Amino acid sequence: MATMTNRTTFSLDDQTVGRLRRLSKRWNVSQAEVVRRALEAAETMVSPGNPLDELRKYHQNGGLSEDQAKRYLADWVAERDAWGRE
Repeated sequence: MATMTNRTTFSLDDQTVGRLRRLSKRWNVSQAEVVRRALEAAETMVSPGNPLDELRKYHQNGGLSEDQAKRYLADWVAERDAWGRE
């Protein structure tokens, strides 16, 4: 196990704290380990690549037609633009 050198304080709502505690008990690990595992899982779910590169990959593999690719890119741009409004 890696040596832990950083301490962080979070403010969490009661529901989240309950989830954290239940997972900690269920997995028989510390609450910090639950957070580490959750972060690792979340990171693997997010596509780290450039959207245009992802489209090219899908297209090369026959996964998207040109129209589907254009719709995907338009949706991605709309989502990105919405981030600035939140």
